[in-house]
Amino acid sequence: MSSATSTPDRRQPTRTPAGLIALAWTLVGVPLAYGLYQTVKTAADLFGG
Repeated sequence: MSSATSTPDRRQPTRTPAGLIALAWTLVGVPLAYGLYQTVKTAADLFGG
């Protein structure tokens, strides 16, 4: 065995603020929900619902 083995990286994990996570989910979730709503509404009209 070689004595020049690599040591594991000792960096601390970073924490993302909860507000930033909520903002990101909102930016993705609102357009997604609107798109799903429009799809369901159009499908209902198309199939006579």
